[in-house]
Parts: sequence; structure tokens; C-alpha cells
Amino acid sequence: MKLGLLLTGLMAMWVAAAAQATTLKLAPEIDLLVLDGHKISGSLLKGADGLELEQGQHQLLFRIEKRLENSHTSSWRSPPLIVTFTTNVKSIAIALPAIHTSAQARAFAHRPDFQLHDEHGKIVQSQQDRLTGTAGENYEREMAVYNMQGHSASVPRFAQPHTTGSPTDDTLTFASSHYPAGRVLQLWYQQVDAATRQRFVLLMKALRTG
Repeated sequence: MKLGLLLTGLMAMWVAAAAQATTLKLAPEIDLLVLDGHKISGSLLKGADGLELEQGQHQLLFRIEKRLENSHTSSWRSPPLIVTFTTNVKSIAIALPAIHTSAQARAFAHRPDFQLHDEHGKIVQSQQDRLTGTAGENYEREMAVYNMQGHSASVPRFAQPHTTGSPTDDTLTFASSHYPAGRVLQLWYQQVDAATRQRFVLLMKALRTG
């Protein structure tokens, strides 16, 4: 009974959010690290073609990881790249230049060149930067610092600290052997806005005490 109520409430919130959503399409070589100030788990994105974002302002931290032609290393990784944009379209994709050789990879790392395209192939205006001087140990924290420093792609509101142990924390775990859809739920929770998260947490509390 509780599971049914949970799914009904979740679907209502999901449909409401999806009505004004933008699909962020991700190519296989794009590794999304942070979305709107929140770390994105690679396991949650495994097998996904994209993410559903509510329309409005967003910020991505990502890098490119791919195998190069005639390379002796297992794969090449770009520096962490930042892009901030505001969307009211149906879908957005990150358009990359050709990166097949070591020379092309070095040129891209020296001067990253990419664009955002909507579903019609039109360019979506964006602010771009790279995350420098980073150890890569905690990208979420490093992005919070970046967003407070007034850089070209900074968004101060995405630098708000996350309260450890709070029921609204992104580390909430929904997956269990009794709930195989937990991965989908976790991914959805990381993408929705704060108000929707709060409504979901209240629903969870009501089900636990009911």
C-alpha cells in the first residue's frame, strides 16, 4: 500500500516536472561530473542516453574521455570543463570537434572548443570555462569555490553548501533488493529542483510514519 502511494506521488511530481523539461543528451565520451552544484554518480548515468532537466539555468562540469587513434595509453581525458546555460528548448546536446588523434586532443586541451545545440541544431548561448588548479578529489566542493569567485561561468546560487546527514541530502539511497527501480529514483531525485525534493521528502516521511 505504501509503495503504491509512493509511486503515485512520485509519478505526479515527475509528470509535473517533465512537462517543462529539457533533455540533456550525453555522448558516450562525455563524463558528467557535477550538475547544478551536485555531484553526479557515474553508476546512475550508466546506460542512460541523457538527463531530464527543468527549464531554466543550469551548470555542468564535465570532461571528455575517449580512446585516441594510435595511442599507447588506455584513454585520454580532457581537463574538467564548465558550461552554464539557460534553456527553454526540448533538448540540448554538447557538440564537440573531432578529437581522434593525440594532436587534436592536445589542441582541445589547450583551447577547448565546443557548443551547445538544441533539437533543431541551433546554437544555445552559453558561458564556458575550465576548472583549473584542481586535485580532482572533490569536484562538488571545488565547483562551490569556483561559483563564489565570480568567474565567467560562475553561478553563486549553485555554491550553497549541502547539509551532511540531512534528509534532503543527495546521498539519500533509494535502491534496495526490494525496490529495483531505486537507480531511476535516485537519478530523478538528483535532477529535480529543491521544491520538488522537499515535497518528495515530506511524502517519504508521511509514508514512514503512516
